[in-house]
Amino acid sequence: MTASTDTFADNLTGWSQHLEERLALAASAASERETGDHILNPDVGPYAFWKGPPREAAVLIGIRNTASGPSVVLTQRTPHLKSHAGQVAFPGGKIDPEDNGPVEAALREAQEEIGLDPSQAQPLGHLAPYLTGSGYRVTPIVAEVRDPVQFVPNPDEVEDVFEVPFEFLMNPANHQKLSREWQGKRRYFYAMPFAGRHIWGVTAGIIRSLYDTVYR
Repeated sequence: MTASTDTFADNLTGWSQHLEERLALAASAASERETGDHILNPDVGPYAFWKGPPREAAVLIGIRNTASGPSVVLTQRTPHLKSHAGQVAFPGGKIDPEDNGPVEAALREAQEEIGLDPSQAQPLGHLAPYLTGSGYRVTPIVAEVRDPVQFVPNPDEVEDVFEVPFEFLMNPANHQKLSREWQGKRRYFYAMPFAGRHIWGVTAGIIRSLYDTVYR
């Protein structure tokens, strides 16, 4: 664990302001910095498996204060979905034409998926868009989730809602680089297993982007 993350985890009364300030400092460079599946796989390039213009999406990185320190809200998707079934994900989805940008989209999706009232999520900033091989340009919105809150999973999309300590996710020692054979080539991705949860792929890549933005 780095000294900066230790300070963050210990500062339970001012952690959100601390994070907001760091995101603001990084905001000017966020639009210029590329993140995505292609960073670990430069031979395939962004949007490698998608034909056509990228699809805009947003996710909510909700961080809630607990007695033991800040924790990140994640979901386990239902096993019957057509794509990414059973995987760990942030609440989020496509930005609809009716949405006033990625913040509104992320809050709307979080309300639909886990019952989070938008009034209980205070946006702190955003990360650089994360480009996926499947053709999405995902804007991660970082927000403080304020208590009292009770998550209500939408059974059509979410099997479970759980939380992971922020300091665990921000410790680079927990950022595994794994690979598998796909279409005849070796593909690399991040994974951050925690308490029986398999956090990997885009979700782990976005967590790594948060670490790179705030602590590097």
